Amino acid sequence: MNTDKTKFPYKFFKGFPEVNFGFSFSNLSYLPRWIILMLDMVIVVISGVITYFLLQGLKINYLPQEHRYFGVLFYLSVNVFFFWLFRTYSGIIRHSSYIDALKLFFSQFSTFIVLLFINVLFLILNKNKIYLTTGSFINAILSFSLLFFYRIIVKQSFEKFFTETESNKRIRAIIYGSGANAIAVANALKSETPARFTLVGFIDKNNQNSTKRILNLPILQIKKTIPVLMRYMKVEALILADKSLSKEERLNIVDDCIEYGFKVYTLPVVSDWDDVNEISKNIKNFEIQDLLERKPIVLDTKAISSRLNGKTILVTGAAGSIGSEIVRQVMHFNPKKIIILDQAETPLHSLSLELSALNNGVNVKNVIADVRDFDVLEKIFKTKKPDVVYHAAAYKHVPMMEENPSQAIFTNVLGTKNVADLSQKYNVEQFVMISTDKAVNPSSVMGASKRIAEMYVQSKHYKHIKLNSERYTKFITTRFGNVLGSNGSVVPLFTKQIQEGGPITITHPEIIRYFMTIPEACQLVLEACSMGNGGEVYIFDMGKPVKIIDLAKKMIRLAGYRPEKDIKIKIVGLRPGEKLYEELLNDSAKNLSTHHEKIMISEEVCDEFEIISKRIDELIVSAKETNNDKTVTKMKKLVPEFKSLNSVFQMLDIEVKESYVYTK
Repeated sequence: MNTDKTKFPYKFFKGFPEVNFGFSFSNLSYLPRWIILMLDMVIVVISGVITYFLLQGLKINYLPQEHRYFGVLFYLSVNVFFFWLFRTYSGIIRHSSYIDALKLFFSQFSTFIVLLFINVLFLILNKNKIYLTTGSFINAILSFSLLFFYRIIVKQSFEKFFTETESNKRIRAIIYGSGANAIAVANALKSETPARFTLVGFIDKNNQNSTKRILNLPILQIKKTIPVLMRYMKVEALILADKSLSKEERLNIVDDCIEYGFKVYTLPVVSDWDDVNEISKNIKNFEIQDLLERKPIVLDTKAISSRLNGKTILVTGAAGSIGSEIVRQVMHFNPKKIIILDQAETPLHSLSLELSALNNGVNVKNVIADVRDFDVLEKIFKTKKPDVVYHAAAYKHVPMMEENPSQAIFTNVLGTKNVADLSQKYNVEQFVMISTDKAVNPSSVMGASKRIAEMYVQSKHYKHIKLNSERYTKFITTRFGNVLGSNGSVVPLFTKQIQEGGPITITHPEIIRYFMTIPEACQLVLEACSMGNGGEVYIFDMGKPVKIIDLAKKMIRLAGYRPEKDIKIKIVGLRPGEKLYEELLNDSAKNLSTHHEKIMISEEVCDEFEIISKRIDELIVSAKETNNDKTVTKMKKLVPEFKSLNSVFQMLDIEVKESYVYTK
C-alpha cells in the first residue's frame, strides 16, 4: 500500500502527470499540472452548465433526459482526453502565449467534432441524438473563451500584483534595434524569471517608424545623441540587438554610453542559438573583449583537418591560456588522441575535467611532466608517438625572468630544444612553436630567451633542407602579441583592481600594446600550421595598437565608475625589461604576405645550426652555474639586437659592445 499521502495512487493515462499535493501557493510560477487540469475541468463544467440553462431558458432541450447521465460523463471524459492529448495543462499560466491559445482551441474543436460524431452514430442506430448540435457549438465557443480569458486574467494579475515589488530592482533599458533579432530579445526578457530588465522602448537605426509600436512599446527617435535620449527616458542601460551594426558603429555607441555612465549589454545573433529560450541567458555586460572585436576568422577547415584528423597530437603547456585553447580547438578536427602535457597539476586537472565533459570520443591523455626533463619527455615520445606537436610551454612574465635568467634559459631555451630534438628523433610530422612579439628586438631576458628558441627551431629545419633529408620534421614558429584574458595579462589585473576599489596601476602613460583574443590567436596558429612547409616564422595581424591608459579608462567606465573620481589611475613606472611599444618584425627581417589576409611570414636572418646549437649548449652550462651576468652576457652575444631596458643588465650592453669592437 502506498503510504505517501502527497501522491495519488494512480495515473489518469500513460504519460499523464503524476499528481503531487506537495506545493506552495506562494510559488505561482510553478503551479502543479494537476491543479491546472482541475481548474480547466471546473471551467468546462461551468460552461456546460451555463449552456444548459441558457438553452433551457429558450425552451430548447440541450440534453435529453434519457441520456443526461451518460452525456455528462462522456462530455467530461472527452474534454479530459483532449486536454491530455494537446497538453493544455503543461504550460506555466503566467507565461501563457498564442501557443497555449492554439492548444485550447484544438482541444475544444476536437471535443465538438467528437460530440457531432456521437450524434451521427446514435442517429444511425435509430436513436435520438445525445446533444443538440447548436448547443454543442455554443458550449465549445464558451469553453474556449472562458479557458482563454482565465489564463489572460491570471497572467495580467500576476504581472500586476506579484511583480510590482520586483520592478524597483529591475534595470530600465532600451533595446537598440527594431528587427526580428530585437523582437526575439524583447520577448525573451519579458518572460524571464526573475526579470532583470524593464523595457521602455526600441531604437531604430535609421530613425524611422517613430509613430509605430512593437510589443506595445514605442520606437524611439534619436534627435541628438543616444545618451541624451536615455537620460530623457530615465533608463540605465542599452541592449545592443541590431545585427546590422558595423564594428565602428558599435564602438561609437558603446563609447558614448560609457562616457556618460550608462550600462551596455550585448548578445549573439538569435539565429546562432540552438534554443531560443536561452536568449536571455546570453545577454551579458559589454566587456572589454567586445571593444576589440574583429571580423570572424575564416579557417581553411579542410587543410587543417588533413593535418589533424586521425592524428596523435601533443600539446605542451596545455594547462596555460594558449595551450588549453589550442587543445579545445584541435578537438573539433577529430584527432585520434590528444596528449595534454603540463607541470601544473591543478590547472591540468581542471582542463581534463572540462574535456571529459565534452564526451566527443577523442582519447585524451593527461601527462604531468616538465619540458626541461629530457628523459621523461623521451619516454612520452617513445610510447605515445605524437604526429604533431604544439609547443606552448614557456615562462612569460617579463619582470620575473629579469630576476631569474637561468630559469628562463632552462624552460624557454632548453625546454624548446628538448621537445624539438625529440620531435626530430621520433619522426614527428610537424613541430609548432608558440612565440611572442617580445622576441623581436628584445629588451628583456624573457624576450631574448624566446628569440633564442626561435633561432634554434628555425636553424634546425634549414639543417635538414641543407642535408636533403628524405624525411624530416617541419619546424614552424608562430609569433603574436598580447592576448586578452590570458594569465598575467592586464585585463584580469585591471578587473581585480577595479573590484577592490582601485587604484589601477599603469607603468607609463604612453605605453601601447597589440591585443587579440585567445580564440582568435589559436585559430590563426592552426591556420598558419595548415599552410606551413617548415622554417617559417608566421606573424599575425594584431590590428591597431591600444594605449593601455585608454584601455584602463574604458574598463572603469564599463564597470560603472568614473576614472580618477571613483577609481584612481596610478603611474608606477616601467618595469625591468619593459618596452613602451612592441614590434612584430626585426630590423633586418622582411615581411611576406600569404593567402590569408591576417597571416604574414617574417623572413629572419638565421645562422648555421651547428653555430647556434654550440652557443646554446654553452648558454645552458652558464645558466646551470646561476651566474646571472655571465648568462645574460652570453644571451646578448647570441642575440645582438637584445638591448636591456630599465634593467640591472643594461651595463652589460656596453661590455658586449666593447668586446665586439675589440674582437673585430
